[in-house]
Amino acid sequence: MDEGAAVLERLDRIQALERAGAPPGVLLGELRALLEEAQAWARREGGEAGRRAVDELRAALARDMIAV
Repeated sequence: MDEGAAVLERLDRIQALERAGAPPGVLLGELRALLEEAQAWARREGGEAGRRAVDELRAALARDMIAV
């Protein structure tokens, strides 16, 4: 599976878990995995847009960790 597809699949999984009322710890684990997959995608694709997307995801994860 390529990195882009992995990121999209992970996003779908996170949304399904949210709808199902998954505990914050489960969602946090999925968000961490999403960050790793997004980093792999950005490294493969390269470019400023990929780096910016990973930075934004990292910042969102940091905000969510405080809320959990």
